[in-house]
Formats: sequence, structure tokens, C-alpha cells
Amino acid sequence: MTTPRQTLLAALLVGAAFSFAPTPLHQPKYHAYVTTRSTPPNRILSAGGFEWEDPTSDLADPGVENPFKNPDLLQPADDDSDALKIDPARLLSPRLRGCNVYFIGMMGSGKSAIGDALARRMGTYNFLDTDAILERATGLTIPEIFETEGEAAFREAEAQVLDSVHAHVRCVISTGGGLVCRLANWSKLQTGLVVYLKVDPEVIMKRIEGTDRPLLQTDNPLETLKKLNEERKERYEQADVTVEVDETMDIQMAADAVIRALHDFIDNNPPAWKMAKAKAQADGLDWVN
Repeated sequence: MTTPRQTLLAALLVGAAFSFAPTPLHQPKYHAYVTTRSTPPNRILSAGGFEWEDPTSDLADPGVENPFKNPDLLQPADDDSDALKIDPARLLSPRLRGCNVYFIGMMGSGKSAIGDALARRMGTYNFLDTDAILERATGLTIPEIFETEGEAAFREAEAQVLDSVHAHVRCVISTGGGLVCRLANWSKLQTGLVVYLKVDPEVIMKRIEGTDRPLLQTDNPLETLKKLNEERKERYEQADVTVEVDETMDIQMAADAVIRALHDFIDNNPPAWKMAKAKAQADGLDWVN
């Protein structure tokens, strides 16, 4: 049963939903180059109020490949610099083609820090944190929401935030540790690529010990953390990509591991149209857009 306070919390989130639309770093246009009987080739068409791009078009395909398979790109820019000729994160953006990246994992696993670093390095993606959006929308901290509304109300509000942000594209999105517990949330997560940051509970505990995490206000926080991790493990492992993060890795090292894992995932899971195109070309057939 929904309480008046839960209803108020939901109303606050619905009313604030449009306030958290990400501000594009660029203003990309989505073009469709479509040939029909009544439409000249390469004419730009609009759909749903915005211009769109046919994903099977040669003109739309960015032609960017996995930089980790091109050693020349991973060489230093010059003899006096450790910087690479190009950051592999920059090449990840066109390969994702607007697809969102969702970070899942236990509290303290580094989802927000690593997600923010990834978005900054990609350059054309925005970073969103569902917990931060929830706090701004309600004017309450996460511990305060747990205390005044309870966990059930928090999970409902969290789901509403996800429902709002998943409608956007070109976003790296950090989610709350328990968001995966609701099966309904997976229908939103699966509209993008899901990255699970796998971190040992002992490492997490070192990071967050002494904090006011609501679910760890117990006599033995580490055991509670281990229990939560075990309960959620099956859900976390449904992610598209799993990246193990240990205590020797800083934020940029963890981001590097995520970037490489995403490039490899894209290689191993090409879209159906791309496989059909490659087969047609291998068979000596012309691919007609």
C-alpha cells in the first residue's frame, strides 16, 4: 500500500524528471539516407520530431574498429610523452552509436567515479548518477530517504529515476547497488550495455568504512556486505561485461579495463545487419543501402 509520503516522493520525482535531461556536449544530428521511389537518394528524413540515421547505411557506419587490435594507435604520441596517439575511449563513442552504458555493482565498487572518468574520456557522452538525481529531486540524502520513507519507497523512487534517464542516449549511467533487485529495472538496463564492477567485499569495506550507508548499520557491516553481495550476485552476473577491480587499481586503471572490455564486447557481438553485410561482401554481393 502506498503511503502519503511515498506518493509525495513519487510526485516530486515525476515533476522533476525533465530537470535532469543531460545537456549534450555536442548537438549531433541523426541523418537517414534512404532511397525510395518518391524520395531522391541521400535525402535527409525526419522521424519522431528529430532527424535520424539508418544504421545499415555505409554513410552512417563510422568504420571505427577496436584500437586494441591496432598497435600503432597505442604507441606514444612522441618520444618524450607517455600519452597515446589516441585515447581508446574516444574511439568507443562512435562504436557505441549512442547506446547508453550502465554501471551496476555493490555500493562502494566505484561506479560513480569510474563512470564519470569514462564519460569524460569519451568526450561525447554525458555522465548521470541515479543516486545523485534522486537526492536532488527529493532534497533528501539517501540515508534520509531510507529513514523517513523506508527501503521500499526508496526502491520505487529509484526505479522512477531509471525510467526517466534511460530515455536519453549517449549517457554513462551509474546506478544504485540494489537497483538490480527489481526485475522490471532490467528492461531499462537492457536498452544499453551493462557493466558490472566486481569488487571483493573486503576491498569495498576499506573504502566505505565509517560511512552512513543505510544497509550497513549493523553490528557486523562486513558480514552484512558479504550477505548482500551473495544475494545480488546472480543479478549482477547478468551484465554484458564484468570487470574485476582490485585494490591496486586507481580510477583511471579501472576505466582502462572497462574501455577495453567494451571494445572487445562490441567485437564479439556485432549487430545482425553488420554480420549480414559482411557475409554479403564475402560472397561477392553488393550491399544495397
